[in-house]
Amino acid sequence: MNLMQENSEIYRYLFDSAVEGLIVTNQKGEIILVNPRLEQLFGYNKEELLGKTIEILLPKKLRTSHVTQRDGYIHKPKQRSMGQGIDLKGCKKNGEEFPVEISLNYFKRDNETFVMGLITDITERKKLETELKTLNQNLEETVKKRTEELRVSERLHSAIAQNFPDGIISVFDKELRYILAEGKELRKLGISGNKLIGTKYIDRLPNEIKEEVEALLHNVLKGQKGSVEFELRKNFYVVDAVPLIEENGSVENILVVERNITKQKKTEQEMLNALEKEKQLNELKSRFVSMASHEFRTPLSTVLSSVSLIDKYKEEKDHEKRQKHVNRIKSSVHHLTSILNDFLSLDKLEEGKTECNPEALNLKDLLKISVEEIQQVTKENQKIKFEYKGQEEVILDKNMLRNIVNNLLSNAIKYSNANSSIFLRCSCESELIKIEVKDQGIGIPAEDQKHMFERLFRAKNSTNIEGTGLGLNIVKKYVDLMGGEIHFASTEGEGSTFLIHLPNQKL
Repeated sequence: MNLMQENSEIYRYLFDSAVEGLIVTNQKGEIILVNPRLEQLFGYNKEELLGKTIEILLPKKLRTSHVTQRDGYIHKPKQRSMGQGIDLKGCKKNGEEFPVEISLNYFKRDNETFVMGLITDITERKKLETELKTLNQNLEETVKKRTEELRVSERLHSAIAQNFPDGIISVFDKELRYILAEGKELRKLGISGNKLIGTKYIDRLPNEIKEEVEALLHNVLKGQKGSVEFELRKNFYVVDAVPLIEENGSVENILVVERNITKQKKTEQEMLNALEKEKQLNELKSRFVSMASHEFRTPLSTVLSSVSLIDKYKEEKDHEKRQKHVNRIKSSVHHLTSILNDFLSLDKLEEGKTECNPEALNLKDLLKISVEEIQQVTKENQKIKFEYKGQEEVILDKNMLRNIVNNLLSNAIKYSNANSSIFLRCSCESELIKIEVKDQGIGIPAEDQKHMFERLFRAKNSTNIEGTGLGLNIVKKYVDLMGGEIHFASTEGEGSTFLIHLPNQKL
């Protein structure tokens, strides 16, 4: 077999073995070449396609407009991928439409422009996009049956190999030396296919994948097709290899197609990440609804019983008893409001709807009002001691700051005994604001402290105390949005101190 015949056989094997649909049209848009995979995709045989315009493979509603697009491409041809951000459809012979991805390239022969298209059926990928909650499987098939030979000219086969988009096509001998190396990816890498002829493929592979790929190719030389996928320098690649079997059944050469699939992997990972995030949010909301239902029950029962008892204390001498139940109602309503606020705040934070909106305000007055409001729900003889020093006019997000302070003070009240003191201290400098909330309560066990800012986490010594486990998680998110830091120190049985540093922003 002379070199021309050998190349002809190689090109015919390349075309027959392509795993995607391949089509070539002339500058009039007339189909002059298709491969078996394309016939399989669209349900036509090649006799029904040759000489027809490319619009035969499009849905009817798109055919007229596509003629203009096709003519525009012929006038300004370039390599490109179609379908990024839009849905492309192919139309089978039986009228069934299916989603496709298309890569285009062109080449010129005898002053005529030819267009080559690589067509992929992406039905499985589309299913994964619409069934994120139930599917976690491969988005595309990588190896398809190699079918019947095509009788085409050597020039067209050569042009197809040289302009193969988004990959490298190679043919090796038994020593894994290059006989052929073509494809656009080679040019992107700055490598000449001609210079690779006669060199060993394995020698140009990085050490971390050399052994695995070499083992794969030796198995292909034994007649087994194979595929390997690997990650290299933050990129993902797939190598598909098939034996080129001679008429006598021997394998003298093998065909290898290398593709960079980083974009596909990134898309797949983004979808999987979205699925995981959705699962986490659903689980969080489910757990919160269950927990909130339980937390609502106790304060509502308290309100109901206290209202019933107040009605019995109508005399002036019963004032102290009435006031006791009024205080119980206030405390319960405060607890219910706190739960609802936590849920609404978390929902907005998780959906990215919360933004920091700093404004000029009097920090001392804001903190003083918060103390006066929350003092109404303290336990018996609990006192909140407020200390402030430094400048009073600052630029902060008022709502976020109020939420942070109220949450920390509510925790201090909740986890401290009656007759105890709670301290709110604030020091305001020109560029830094320090806020400290200190209590003399039950403290946080050392082994639980690393989890305190996690959603729905509650320390083991707080299980008998009302709470959602969301407060500190929300506080941490607000502090982060304001560009600040939060730290705490705690000793079980002695109390806790939370310290917040916030930048004093400038308008």
